[in-house]
Amino acid sequence: MEQQKVLLTGGNLLQAHTWKGLLETSGIGVDLRGEALMGGVGELPVDMQTVELWIDAEHLPAAKNLLANLDVVHPQWQCVQCNEVNDGSFELCWQCSSPRSEQHN
Repeated sequence: MEQQKVLLTGGNLLQAHTWKGLLETSGIGVDLRGEALMGGVGELPVDMQTVELWIDAEHLPAAKNLLANLDVVHPQWQCVQCNEVNDGSFELCWQCSSPRSEQHN
C-alpha cells in the first residue's frame, strides 16, 4: 500500500474540490478528507472544521509544483465579527469561525 501525505489543509471546500479536480486531471490521485465535518461549522471546534487533500507520497513534489504554478493571489480579509485579519484562502474566520464577508475589505 502506498504511503499518503497531506498536500493541503484548509477550510475552503470549494477550493479543495477545485484543486482536487486539477490534480486528478493531471493524473494524480487525491483523497479529500474532512468534507463531511464542514456541516458542523459553529458546533465543532475550529481545528476540526478543515478539509485535507491527501496524495501518494511519490506524487507530492509534482502536486506541489502544479499548485505553485497557479499563481493565484488571495488577498487577506478582515472578519466583520471579531476584526481578525485572515488569510485570503480562508472562507471562515480562524478566530471566531464567522463566514467571510467582503464588507470590511
